[in-house]
Amino acid sequence: MKRWRFRFGLGVLMLLMAAGLAAQTPPLTHQQYLEDFDFFWETVRDNYGYFNHKQTDWPRVRAIYRAQADTVRSRRAFVRLLENALAELYDNHASLNTNRLDSRRLVPTGTDVWATFVNGQAVVQQVRASYGAAKVGVQTGAVIEAVNGVPMAEALRPWLAQTLRQPDPAARDFALGQLLAGDHIAPRVWTVRLGTRTFTAQPDVPAPLLETSLYKDLLEVKRLGNKGTIGYIKINNSLGDNRLIAKFDSTLTALKGTESLILDLRETPSGGNTTVARAIMGRFIEKEMPYQRHELPNEEDETRIPRRWLELVSPRGPRYTKPLVVLVGRWTGSMGEGLTIGFDALHRATVVGTEMARLRGAIYSYKMPHSGIGFSFPVERLYHVNGQPREAYQPPVFVDLTKTGPQSAAKTDSVLQAALDVLQKMK
Repeated sequence: MKRWRFRFGLGVLMLLMAAGLAAQTPPLTHQQYLEDFDFFWETVRDNYGYFNHKQTDWPRVRAIYRAQADTVRSRRAFVRLLENALAELYDNHASLNTNRLDSRRLVPTGTDVWATFVNGQAVVQQVRASYGAAKVGVQTGAVIEAVNGVPMAEALRPWLAQTLRQPDPAARDFALGQLLAGDHIAPRVWTVRLGTRTFTAQPDVPAPLLETSLYKDLLEVKRLGNKGTIGYIKINNSLGDNRLIAKFDSTLTALKGTESLILDLRETPSGGNTTVARAIMGRFIEKEMPYQRHELPNEEDETRIPRRWLELVSPRGPRYTKPLVVLVGRWTGSMGEGLTIGFDALHRATVVGTEMARLRGAIYSYKMPHSGIGFSFPVERLYHVNGQPREAYQPPVFVDLTKTGPQSAAKTDSVLQAALDVLQKMK
């Protein structure tokens, strides 16, 4: 007991010493903030892979935000400036590695509705199962008319890009996503119209579910159908956790006697890594095959010589040979999208669902020299092996939730039902 107390006391002492050293670290100078901003701006300029899809005037971003950097005197203020500058790309795959409590939540990881503008109205296209929006009655097809008592047009204004060469509907939808995601401290209040009914929705009451993990395990497994002959595996946003490989293997072994399998990727918004993705795909193929195409545009810009390559996946372990259906939705993001197009390219699964998160490319991470603030953005362009951009992919069995009538993700699962229908036709 005495030994434990000594270690605890030493640990506390070390923490206090570290805190004291941190407190003694001198603040950055005005010049250092400017140098960090220049490093950030130049790195994006030289490496961002999707300027050809944007209306962003990046030199104008420098003109506006470097002038603001000239007045920055704190790390907190610098983080906000960088957030605003990066948002000019209107790219949900670009972010900082730090945030303030009043920073916007990340999209799609930190949001529970997906809405777009349709005829000038913010229309909900999809609702995230088990989270606040679904629990307070927000449904597909609902119109969000106001946020925190402010009419939509006015509430949206602070999140609109300032440096576009010409208007871009994608930039407006990006701003809508930022607005509806909210920040980490202020409860969201929406005025929602659903059919002829208008009501107030408070998705963060009684608790902000987006601020915590609802997952009990890396994946969920069950058997479906009258006789339990359909296996079902749902990945719980764990494609970046290498422990998922062993968990998936043991789960697939337990389901080896099933007649078919459903792999649910609709809750993978944070992406993951190719090791996990290739490990999963490898259990369903019999020979090595390409599953994704890469392109590095900045090298072509520098050398005028294109650099493109195919990434391969190899068979691994006992192969599951029965029919496979993959489910996708707006919270299928990044590596989840890569896994999806991979299964499609391998001709090993039928993909069922809606549009995915449409997160462009493979991100690279960088760190500013003085503040140490990290930032990430898409550098490589990613494609289906057939040449289609990953973000443009749509499932062959497309489920248009806006045409199935108003529905809440908490009560209706049209995508799963469509998958069961597909498997029934395969018998």
